[in-house]
Amino acid sequence: MLPKKLHKKLEDRKVNNAFRQLSTSDTLIDFSSNDYLGFSKSETIFNATYNQLKSQNNTQNGATGSRLLSGNHQLHEQLETTLSKTHHCESALVFNSGYDANIGFFSSVPQRGDIILYDEFSHASIRDGILLSHAKSYKFKHNDLSNLKEMLKRVQHDNIEIYIVTESVFSMDGDSPGLEELSKLCKDYSANLIIDEAHALGIFDYGLVQQMQLENEVFARIVTFGKALGCHGAAILGSQDLKDYLINFSRSLIYTTALPPHSVATIQMAYNKLVSDSLKEVSKLHSNIAFFNAEVKRLQLQAKFITSNSAIHCCIISGNTEVKSIAHQLQNKGFNVKPILSPTVSIGDERLRFCLHSYNSEKEISEVLSLLATFV
Repeated sequence: MLPKKLHKKLEDRKVNNAFRQLSTSDTLIDFSSNDYLGFSKSETIFNATYNQLKSQNNTQNGATGSRLLSGNHQLHEQLETTLSKTHHCESALVFNSGYDANIGFFSSVPQRGDIILYDEFSHASIRDGILLSHAKSYKFKHNDLSNLKEMLKRVQHDNIEIYIVTESVFSMDGDSPGLEELSKLCKDYSANLIIDEAHALGIFDYGLVQQMQLENEVFARIVTFGKALGCHGAAILGSQDLKDYLINFSRSLIYTTALPPHSVATIQMAYNKLVSDSLKEVSKLHSNIAFFNAEVKRLQLQAKFITSNSAIHCCIISGNTEVKSIAHQLQNKGFNVKPILSPTVSIGDERLRFCLHSYNSEKEISEVLSLLATFV
């Protein structure tokens, strides 16, 4: 039997219409996945991965251990060299996932007596990593650099390291901070800037930091491969000293079996495609983003949507019951649009989250938004 306290928590979720269940993928028109460029279904990447492993006579299924034991293969080293060159950084360190990377960074880098200032909408993996840190942490208002500046004035002291963390594209709102102004603020207050680029990589060049040529202003970048690159894993980009430190102290790297060779090779092939011939997919995605925003305006839905020029667009529909009902109606018409419920977002900020892709057609976009307009 499940303990009473746990049972009550589950029942509370059901009462609040916030109960989560797993479901298999379906054949609905995709407006929910993070596969922004269609790379997860790319036969080019699949075949290139197979051919690379075959050419190296690599038939290994697993990594066999952590990277500090037996799991650090030549493929890891090759990939990290590619990442360093592609992202214009001194070094890169591959982790098993974006969650592992954020947990590993924030639990080990900020020290007791240090200060972490994080955007209030930061991803759960960032917040969980901060909870494991011995540093003090405070959240600042979402994308509000005036609020951040006031906090910096209050916490700045000699011999204290300050870490500021935000995302270049926020996963639940699809918006972005003013990175140029933010990097200048960090420089003025000698703060270390960390940017999570999970939902920017591949959509905005090799991330918004790189697109804006701010690589040298950022202490660390987290890039993940499960979104636009269509595979799995993540990396922390920064200095060689930072890499050395993480190898020695980041528990989510040290105490886990490494990514298997096939996964690492897939990341390498995804980068090869991103660098060499993804222009068509990226161009189509940005065309779809522009068309989506135009349709929102044409259908007079602007008041419902959070402004976004990314691949993520959110329609605010308050209440778990209401947003789930509309999502189900859209799904019944063939469109896979997922509701985002509280407590994932704040009560009253429940929403439909539309993820756009290079493979969505303008007809599909127009149809799903026209249908939405009849419900809201």
